[in-house]
Amino acid sequence: MTTMPLSRVFGAYLAEAGFETKRHLKAPAFAMPFLVIPVALYVFFTSLGGDPSQAPKPELQMPIRMFTGFSIMGVMGPALFAFGMAVAVDRDFGLLRLKRALPMPPMAYMLGKMVMAALFSALVMVSITTAALVKGLNLSVAQFLAVAAIGVVGTLPFAAIGLFIGAKVSGRTAPAWVNLAYIPMTYLSGLFFPVPEAIRGLALVSPAFHLNQLALQAAGVAAIMPATMHIAALLGVTVLFSGLAAWRVARMG
Repeated sequence: MTTMPLSRVFGAYLAEAGFETKRHLKAPAFAMPFLVIPVALYVFFTSLGGDPSQAPKPELQMPIRMFTGFSIMGVMGPALFAFGMAVAVDRDFGLLRLKRALPMPPMAYMLGKMVMAALFSALVMVSITTAALVKGLNLSVAQFLAVAAIGVVGTLPFAAIGLFIGAKVSGRTAPAWVNLAYIPMTYLSGLFFPVPEAIRGLALVSPAFHLNQLALQAAGVAAIMPATMHIAALLGVTVLFSGLAAWRVARMG
């Protein structure tokens, strides 16, 4: 068996990542919502907030919560939709079977999508961080960088969930299923307000809650749980849904 040189293997991964990124950047229906809407909503809602020092409960540190909340909301979308919808459509058209027949590394397709989702997440973090700086959010450079890094790396559990959805449902029904995951996680995970006692247990099973808690800790907000528990929960979600998706793709193609 002929072994492909390492440089060609790396080139194949790089080329697939470039194709996936260009594919989604050239699709305004995908690129515009995730690159524009999160920062636009952040600017809009923070403009309505008035003077943070006059807030009824300044100890809640709402300016920081708004920043991390919209950041996590922004990084969730590219991973969920790129995997959930694109993989489902690619399956319907037989693209996954075609990829298997091509002389390319078996994981290049998935890693290309992960790189694309991470790139979109990085662009989201740059735009929201820029808006936060203009708004005068009082965080250090190290804190801004830490929140951004958590957001970019935090695309992995949502990519795994999206991959499972894409491997399980058809391209026609994928948008509904992805939104069914995206919208509740966005609004019921404490991204924009403290989670009420009645739904706190529901929030604990959401990766968005755990990622937001890590971002809040990086920004200097007091922790609800140890960081190791949040990291363990995110790793668990990533491994679980990646494994389920790989099993499904191996059976169905």
